[in-house]
Amino acid sequence: MGGSADADVLVVGAGPVGLLLAGEVSAGGARTVVLEQLSGPTAESRASILHTRTMEIFAERGILDRLGDLPAGGRGHFGGIPLDLAEADPGHPYAGQWECLQSRLEPVLEAWAVERGAEVRRSHVVTGLTRHDDRVEVVAFGPGGRSHRITAAYVVGCDGEQSTVRQLAGYEMTGDDATREMLRADVLGIDIPDRRLRRYADGTATAHRRGDGTTRLMVHDRTRTPRPRTREPEFAEVAAAWARVTGEDISGGTAVWLNSFDNTRRQVRDYRRGRVLLAGDAAHVQMPVGGQALNLGLQDAAGLGRGLAARITGGTGDGGLDDYHAERHAVGARTLTNIQAQALLLFGGPEVDGIREVCGELLGMDVVRRHLARMISGLDRPAPPPAADTTQPLSAHGSPTMDRLTGKTALVTGSSRGIGRATAVRLAREGALVAVHYATNDDAARETVALIEKEGGRAFPVRAELGVPGDVHELFFGLEQGLKERTGDTALDIVVNNAAVTGADGISPEDVTPEQLDRYFAVNARAPYLIIQRALRNMPDGGRVINISSALTRTAVPEQVAYSMTKGAIEQISLHLAKHLAPRGITVNSVAPGITDNGGPVFDIPEAVEQMAQVSAFKRVGDAGDVADVVTFLATDEARWITGSFIDASGGTLLG
Repeated sequence: MGGSADADVLVVGAGPVGLLLAGEVSAGGARTVVLEQLSGPTAESRASILHTRTMEIFAERGILDRLGDLPAGGRGHFGGIPLDLAEADPGHPYAGQWECLQSRLEPVLEAWAVERGAEVRRSHVVTGLTRHDDRVEVVAFGPGGRSHRITAAYVVGCDGEQSTVRQLAGYEMTGDDATREMLRADVLGIDIPDRRLRRYADGTATAHRRGDGTTRLMVHDRTRTPRPRTREPEFAEVAAAWARVTGEDISGGTAVWLNSFDNTRRQVRDYRRGRVLLAGDAAHVQMPVGGQALNLGLQDAAGLGRGLAARITGGTGDGGLDDYHAERHAVGARTLTNIQAQALLLFGGPEVDGIREVCGELLGMDVVRRHLARMISGLDRPAPPPAADTTQPLSAHGSPTMDRLTGKTALVTGSSRGIGRATAVRLAREGALVAVHYATNDDAARETVALIEKEGGRAFPVRAELGVPGDVHELFFGLEQGLKERTGDTALDIVVNNAAVTGADGISPEDVTPEQLDRYFAVNARAPYLIIQRALRNMPDGGRVINISSALTRTAVPEQVAYSMTKGAIEQISLHLAKHLAPRGITVNSVAPGITDNGGPVFDIPEAVEQMAQVSAFKRVGDAGDVADVVTFLATDEARWITGSFIDASGGTLLG
């Protein structure tokens, strides 16, 4: 593609994002040229932290080995409140955060990209850009001030927050300008105590003495008005701000690097305009709190590289490039939102003390720490495609990448809340198109779909009341219509039977009425059986059926006898259909949760939660995500050798 074009892909900007992208598309077979206005790799260390998802990307591509041993980057934080990022995935070899100065990273990425065929042209300043139907023309001034005209099939702006490509291509940005500023400096010749985002009456300050004798300073002076982002601070400004905030004199030191950032929050509306695309800070401008800006940009590059190479060399359509926008714009928006929250906690004065106190209490909860750690580490979203030159669908540490269900379709009944919602979200994160079934609550179902779409996933709602005449027909009418509109087919790969009438309050065995029994069995047993029966018309060989049972089938609770009877039926359905469907490679399993927080009012009562927590071997109430992760595993190819099984997902409730 591109005919007589000088390159298939022209990348503008040889920072970490542009170099990773250039190496990725070159490895995929595309002719790649990188234009960079600097004469050599940066000696600055504007960014220095790598997160878990980025470490995975580097490991898969062989970049991590080139970087050598990286020191741990400390625990991490959320808006200045300590947060151990290792809690995102404690068993992960790259859990936490890692220190890698940008001055160390850029030369490694450049050598890696060049080895894969990319050509890096330095001392080139882009001044013009013209889009055509079949190519893009870029004008750049090279060494000696000579003008060059370069044509390419595609141009990607990786040229930072002041992106020339973004401006020349007419991209529109939305968001908010800065109201707060943080000054940064690497200083020699000072001896001050280390501190981590310490709050003072007039601001916030950080100091960290490095092994080479420099001290990295960051200071926010609440009395200062943010400067234009185009001008770096003088050391005198940094020293004055440090003195005002901390009372310490650092003016006798020598600054070897000066920089600043602020809480500007802006994002382009589209990551792609025809043959011009954006990645990294060219697409989104944000405060680089906790290193998220660099990692977000590198993950943009990994998300775009394979699809762009396939578009050039494989004759694929533009769908993959549109998918890049859909996925990464949603991820960027989510990241900018968490950074906005952290900026409020970091920069706010006494007016945010109450918010900080509440956030501190929330961070005392395991589920909150894990959620925020996964969000910052990039583990709460689908992984970028594997490297173009790898044949293994596994990450370097042997765990599956987060796109195990790409191309699959799934139905989750009762997915407007609780375990069903968590399961729908998890399946979508793995790449599945999810039908979100609900009975009556339109708003709750739309919330589930919105959650999935915000993370870049795909979902649609399907309404059908179960346990009434015509229920399965109504369900599959909406399901097949939704699948057909989105995939052109009605194939259904995964069925999760989660919807149920629960026995939340319990009924004495003597008081159960025939009508109540009929209702329990109609919704909890009859409907799931008929759903599976009907789904088999749509399900290809190798499909997955997961039925949600209950630990109550193994524990005697007389007030739950009617509910437990129906869950026992679910387990029998799983057992017998597993053998019947095995010749088609379809697995059928049942998953049994214990006490799980489904958002009900009882879980807002601390005393009740504490009492319920004692039932689990782990002494906590289950989270919907705990069960959803088990269900998701059973839906993947990794679970192909498990069928007819009862999976205890009760947190050890049945251990006695």
